Amino acid sequence: MMSRKKFIKGSAIIGASIAMPSLVLGQSGMYSSKTNRKIYRILNSDRVNVGTLPVMRAFAGNHLDHVSPFVLFDEFGPVDITPGQDALRVNAHPHAGVIPTTYFLSGEGHHKDSLNYDFQIGTGEFMMFSSGKGAIHMEESGNKLKEKGGNLHGFQIWLNMPAQHKYDDPTTVVFNDKHMPTMVKENFTAKIVLGELMGFQSEVKTFTPTFYYYIKLNKQARLDIPVDPTHNAFLYHVSGKLEIEDQNEMKPNQLALYKRGGNNINLYSEEGAEVFVMGGQPLNEPVFAYGPFVMNNEEQIRRAYSDYMSGKMGNPDEVN
Repeated sequence: MMSRKKFIKGSAIIGASIAMPSLVLGQSGMYSSKTNRKIYRILNSDRVNVGTLPVMRAFAGNHLDHVSPFVLFDEFGPVDITPGQDALRVNAHPHAGVIPTTYFLSGEGHHKDSLNYDFQIGTGEFMMFSSGKGAIHMEESGNKLKEKGGNLHGFQIWLNMPAQHKYDDPTTVVFNDKHMPTMVKENFTAKIVLGELMGFQSEVKTFTPTFYYYIKLNKQARLDIPVDPTHNAFLYHVSGKLEIEDQNEMKPNQLALYKRGGNNINLYSEEGAEVFVMGGQPLNEPVFAYGPFVMNNEEQIRRAYSDYMSGKMGNPDEVN
């Protein structure tokens, strides 16, 4: 069993590397417009392990001026699990001041926490673990995968909590299709996990204006996504072939950060693609992060660490 101190020390968040944009040559499905969002930077994800989960990490505690109110973006899998295989697992660990969210494209997970929640999370469901003043949870691949095998592919993305909510009581909530509409059009489908898109509104509430879209582009699809010019926006390329602003071609596992100012994000796919488009109103607050704690100053980090070590967030042995 990993000690409390070792887990905190070993889970410090780290960032991603910068990628050079790849210009598309020849025929292109994009067009130029003064209202388009301009690219600030394209990032390559880093390959890391979190517990026994293989993870592609797009950002973690860095680039906050372009990703706030988000603070971390991890893709886990895709990985095939054989029947009877031990669960891919992240042992019991704490959080404070942040909302780890989990969304599965395939497979399912098992979540257990110090708030007495213990459940399986299925494909297409969305979990928000609002840690507030502090709580502990354990994550692993689900029972169905252990029994029957299959593919595990999902995303854990952390949403920062505004300063006035850092010491809220922790909560855990799971949302399904009835809370998150799917828009089906001729050239694309879009799951609106958070926020609103073209008249489709998620019922999931957030502290500040936030959007989180999972989009599948069909072949020869071109899509303009409206965004508030004052809000942050970024895009993560999951799979397929994708072209974005100024004829930049993205590779899977790359993330594009956009400058503020334009009111459209333009996408084109010749062969089809899967992408996440996310962002929202920047919090414009100081961020101090230490491992799984995301607070506003060093004193709050020390308090969170002390609360965890003294057992105020719960007993990790009872959550594992």
